[in-house]
Amino acid sequence: MKALFIYPEVPDTFWSFKHALRFTSKKAAFPPLGLLTVAAMSPGSWEKRVVDMNVRPLEDADLMWADYAFISAMIVQKASVRDVVRRCREFGVKIVAGGPYFTTSDDEFSLIDHLVLNEAEITFPEFLKDLSMNRAKRVYSSDEKPDLKLTPVPAWELIDMNDYDSMLVQFSRGCPFDCEFCDITLLNGRKQRTKKTEQFIHEIDALYSRGWRGSVFVVDDNFIGIKPKAKAMLRELIKWMASHGRPFHFFTEASLNLTDDPELMHLMASAGFNKVFVGIESPVKESLKEAHKVQNMNKDLVSAVRTLQKNGMEVMGGFIIGFDSDPDEIFDLQIDFIQKSGITIAMVGLLEVLPGTKLYKRMKAQGRLLSESTGNNTDGHLNFIPVMDREKLEQGYQRVLETIYSPRAYYERCITFLKNYKQKTVSKITAYSIIAFFKSIWRIGIMNEANMRLVYWKLLLRSILINPKTFGEAVRMVIVGVHFRKSLLKRASKEMDRAIYEKYMDSAGYASATNTHQAF
Repeated sequence: MKALFIYPEVPDTFWSFKHALRFTSKKAAFPPLGLLTVAAMSPGSWEKRVVDMNVRPLEDADLMWADYAFISAMIVQKASVRDVVRRCREFGVKIVAGGPYFTTSDDEFSLIDHLVLNEAEITFPEFLKDLSMNRAKRVYSSDEKPDLKLTPVPAWELIDMNDYDSMLVQFSRGCPFDCEFCDITLLNGRKQRTKKTEQFIHEIDALYSRGWRGSVFVVDDNFIGIKPKAKAMLRELIKWMASHGRPFHFFTEASLNLTDDPELMHLMASAGFNKVFVGIESPVKESLKEAHKVQNMNKDLVSAVRTLQKNGMEVMGGFIIGFDSDPDEIFDLQIDFIQKSGITIAMVGLLEVLPGTKLYKRMKAQGRLLSESTGNNTDGHLNFIPVMDREKLEQGYQRVLETIYSPRAYYERCITFLKNYKQKTVSKITAYSIIAFFKSIWRIGIMNEANMRLVYWKLLLRSILINPKTFGEAVRMVIVGVHFRKSLLKRASKEMDRAIYEKYMDSAGYASATNTHQAF
């Protein structure tokens, strides 16, 4: 059988880093880990080909070659998914689909031949067995959470690693917390599962053996969900890194209670972790309580961020605006917090109601759902009726983005970070980093708008004065800052959203959008 594994295109989003990739000469930020894992689970007798549409287009020749097309996607990729499905049908290629979008979405997938949902370690072998006997069903699903020892090393041989900025590995799935807006526990459960230490080290070794050097994203939902297991793995990873010349630097996602464990922070920094994404969400305790973000409620959040920075990890922060409990001054509160904390990578989004979540069920029960989720919480799309006046919320959100990613505010935040940061891991200089540096001189330091040129030269100079070892970090921060300005401040038209909203309000009998909060 000829199996074509297709990863649909990711649009220009916060995490796509499309504008930054133009400096690094890479085609995409990350490879399709889930799809490559499924490819590794498929029979060795199959002919296999991967088309990552973020690297190259899907050609007619690919579809003419294939017997089956295997598609995996997130919600944010749904526009590309629809185009891929249409083209597969035109060429008579049977379609097998799975992954987060197909598992949680209410969309109609009548054009797809087989839906292999939930976690592939359980459902994909069942599909393969039935397929081999010519009796494959249309839908395979399971609530069972598999042991991750069943997960194979991804089929890295099917891609060109040089196309990507970072590689991906996974140590655990699930999260012990249960935030109302999050779909992680819906997909992977609250009972966290981990790979065995030797299994994870084997995957790291596989990347090394294939020649990869540089950035590795540990894609766990919450890397520290089971702290003893994380510590045991890190101790072995420290040994592996030392014996292999420290070829990688890692980043991951974790809850803020990481700051309660000095030993764990030390182990992560020693193993080469230099960045961590943390869901901070809001400086307002009432909003955190509403979101069931219990792990953040009794903390000095700015102090917690600085603790991580002083332990050698840059904090990438997630923030949400639009909670029912948000006060009128939420916009200034978020700006002040982000600036004081020195979080340079601040993903600020409007609250998004994802399908199947507890928030989704609450909003549906209250009659507040307007439309399906786009999967991109930084596009300014509201798919529910907020308590705050909609126009005020939209304008305030836009002001937050325009403020924190203005050249001056971004520069000040970078300086705050560099002063707090105690660097433990220094990324090695590569040909790609040298190319990125010289491209940045021309595109930002010479050809960009005057205020960005000023920020560029000031930041590089200040980084040398603060700590010469952070010069590479300063170059990276300026480059990703360009991406955020272009991606986040490029606002889509609100006409469609507004039309949906006003139509709903009229049908519901509400006098005006400004009175929305009185209905709840």
